[in-house]
Amino acid sequence: MPEIQYKDLKSHIKSATKEGFSPLYLLCGEEMLCKTALDELLDAMLPDASSREMNYEPVDGTNDNIFDAIERVNTFSFSAGRKVVAFIDSKIFYSKDSQADLLAKAKETFARGDIKKATRYFTGIMSLLNLSFDDVSKANRKESLKIDESTSDNSWIDDIVAYCIEKNVDFSAGEDSTTFLLTAIEKGFPKGNHLIIIAEQADKRLNLYKAFNKNGIIIDCQVSKGDYKGDRVAKENIISERMNDVLLKSGKTIDKDAYLAMYEMTGFDLRTFFNNLEKLIAYIGKRKNITAVDVENVLERTKTDPIYEFTNAVSDRNLENSLMFLDSLLYSEIHPLQVLSAIINQFRKLIFQKGFAESSYGKAWDPGFSYPRFSSVTMPAMGEYEKNLLDGIEDWDRFFGDEENEEKAENKKKKPVKKKSKTYSDLFIAKNARSPYPVYQLFKKAEKFRKEELLSCYEKLKKADLELKSSGRDPKLVLANVIFQICLQK
Repeated sequence: MPEIQYKDLKSHIKSATKEGFSPLYLLCGEEMLCKTALDELLDAMLPDASSREMNYEPVDGTNDNIFDAIERVNTFSFSAGRKVVAFIDSKIFYSKDSQADLLAKAKETFARGDIKKATRYFTGIMSLLNLSFDDVSKANRKESLKIDESTSDNSWIDDIVAYCIEKNVDFSAGEDSTTFLLTAIEKGFPKGNHLIIIAEQADKRLNLYKAFNKNGIIIDCQVSKGDYKGDRVAKENIISERMNDVLLKSGKTIDKDAYLAMYEMTGFDLRTFFNNLEKLIAYIGKRKNITAVDVENVLERTKTDPIYEFTNAVSDRNLENSLMFLDSLLYSEIHPLQVLSAIINQFRKLIFQKGFAESSYGKAWDPGFSYPRFSSVTMPAMGEYEKNLLDGIEDWDRFFGDEENEEKAENKKKKPVKKKSKTYSDLFIAKNARSPYPVYQLFKKAEKFRKEELLSCYEKLKKADLELKSSGRDPKLVLANVIFQICLQK
């Protein structure tokens, strides 16, 4: 049977309601999309509250529990109608090639404070590689996990191991359970009984995956992790579609600025986004519309983009967090020049903001401004400031460009051909902003520096750039050194 994308699930459910549902489903990809897909399937397969209560059985996705799940799906229900067994948060589709990705996810999730989810990723690695707690101790993890303790701080692993021991977390190896599941799929299930497996990751090369593809329906809930325009549009479409469903059910609406501020604060984290949306719905009470003021009053930023968090930590002069995020970025194999480029770009914008603040347009900004006042007063003034700069640059370009072209034309006995104007607008803040909220945050950060300090930091960053490109020094030391200079500069 063919794989289908999450966006085509509603169409599949519509046809399956008439023609019959598959006995076997695999939902793989982004966690909340998988859970949403499960809810949509259950709503269609078991539409009554009573049938859902009697005929739906969720099973935790620990590998050993697959024996219990298969036994349940092979047992007829006491009541009439369909029976659905869901094997949730399964690790059974992990392969040894998943190790690096799982380790990175475990570290990132632990840094966000979600030790329970980080433990799931980490025990998935232990299960795949058949490791014991002794194998992942500080003395042995270099060999077992290919981690060099001398280049990064991996104390978070010790915290996870302690958590596993305290909570008696199971991480059984999956070879026997995989074989058992393959056999069960080949035999088939009693008519009217259905097995749904949810897995955040699934290696398509595994025989188990191929068996699902042959005998069941695979619903791909993957979301691109890229940051190209097409990737961003796809992510925003998913959030927008799901948000509209939630708002429709609650009878609420949301301003465009409020939506953009929410998206900027959460990034593509569906669980956090919709938890925040529920908070806002509760906060506005009988009022129908959610505004940007509500977002500022209720929510805190939770976006976990490592580059964003890193540049924020540096511009906040938070040395401890800056070095922690630097370590995380380099561990994730982000190129050192890319890391430095992110800091340089941040400081160029801070310097640009100082230019605005010291211009005649700067009276439109005050550090005490709330976000709504910033949006209505400062952003339009910033737009005018940038337009005025752009007009001046184009006039300058045109003047010198025409002189140059006239000279060339005289030499070649041709008519002057005007040089295409270069706008130099890559630094423009208002012009390039999708939402006023990140610009508001940038203005607040700029208040922590005097202009002379920013210029001094920029010179240090340029020297670091030259050092990375021309010397043989350890890139991590070069980056750490310039971060120390920025954060500790008096």
